[in-house]
Amino acid sequence: MAVANVSAAAIFVGNIVHYCREGLDAFSGSLVVERGRIISVGRTKNVEEIAQSLNLTKYVVSELKPCQFIMPGLVDCHLHAPQFPNLGLGLDRPLLEWLTAYTFPLEKQYDDITFATNVYDTVVNRTLKNGTTTACYFGSLHLESSVVLAAVAEDRGQRALVGKVSMDIPNDMDYFNKSEKEIDETENFIKLVRDMESDLVEPIITPRFALSCCESTMKKLGELAKKYNCKIQSHISENIGEINAVKEMFPECKTYAEVYDRAGLLMDKTIMAHAVHLEDSEIKLLAKRGVSIAHCPASNTRLMSGLCPVRKLIKNGLKVGLGTDVAGGDSTSILDAIRRCMDVSSHLCLMDGNSENSSVTWTEAFYLATLGGAKALSLDSKIGNFEVGKEFDALIIDPYCQNSTIDNYHCLEEVPSLSPESNEEKIKHLLQKFIYAGSDVNISKIFIKGREILF
Repeated sequence: MAVANVSAAAIFVGNIVHYCREGLDAFSGSLVVERGRIISVGRTKNVEEIAQSLNLTKYVVSELKPCQFIMPGLVDCHLHAPQFPNLGLGLDRPLLEWLTAYTFPLEKQYDDITFATNVYDTVVNRTLKNGTTTACYFGSLHLESSVVLAAVAEDRGQRALVGKVSMDIPNDMDYFNKSEKEIDETENFIKLVRDMESDLVEPIITPRFALSCCESTMKKLGELAKKYNCKIQSHISENIGEINAVKEMFPECKTYAEVYDRAGLLMDKTIMAHAVHLEDSEIKLLAKRGVSIAHCPASNTRLMSGLCPVRKLIKNGLKVGLGTDVAGGDSTSILDAIRRCMDVSSHLCLMDGNSENSSVTWTEAFYLATLGGAKALSLDSKIGNFEVGKEFDALIIDPYCQNSTIDNYHCLEEVPSLSPESNEEKIKHLLQKFIYAGSDVNISKIFIKGREILF
């Protein structure tokens, strides 16, 4: 796999769809990219007129097929890169048992750099093929292999937040560091990733969860985040057994969220995964601190953790993005997370009829996977939609490509009740089919910061 560098401006002409301030926007027009940034987007399709208005002397034109469309890249707000070899294993066990039986034994193997490199090559390649242009990765406990993960993402051209997992509380698998070593290695990790001078990859502070780090270590990690202006990621309120264990371990705290807050880990650059069983007071606290939630419907269901009331979280002001949470989740695709998100919200609506938990629509789920995910990771000034000035992370989708699971029934054009009334409606139909029935096969091209990803 390689990254294609394009020196000339690129003019894309065809169907365009993204989420903007007014909502879902679908139109036929043009989008112009220069040096990785969007310099023009609109309904104009005349290439000469576009080039003249922008004073472009050197440009390449890409004209999409009538059934193709271009959309923002997908954002995965939570996944565990070292757990990919475990995908599909142990999902009949509850969270804490699953961690001990499957996760920690596998993650211990990442002290082997060759093993780590082989796995991470596959991980980044797989997520890119699924259209994940931005990934927020948990690494392992190991400094060197976590740097390898960052280097692989940089080399492949993926936008990524990469964290070296922090754990200093002893466990039965002997998978932890002494506190002083953990803080030193986390700081070294930040410096080593920053030394890469990448325009795509950045380090993120990553305490695994409250059960794996003592309070003093969490406080020092929070201090590192402030010192280096780093983002923070962790887990919260995923499983009832986990929550009870946290309250037992930190009896001075009334809630799980208070543990993190006392440690200074809750801020507007913090991403917390799961949030299935938050108390109302915790929701208010997280919203007040500006914390984001990575909603991981697949793993929440597979590990029998619970059904996250994502509508309630959004209604109460929390920023929410989607996560695959491999290997607790059983799919590496954000498309799957979109569908599971809709399913879970529908199940909650069916169970209690509470409007707070009303079903997430397909357009809202599309938002969560693109602009919503960018906001959750505090990257919406760079990516998430096609605003002028943002970096060009995008997918070209071909719903009716060869080997597609989506069939093209031309006869529908002759049925007034099924045929789109406008071009805008036609584009939305194409997007809707991709969301509900598409796969990586339908992703014909991938761009990150204007560079095409070549496999």
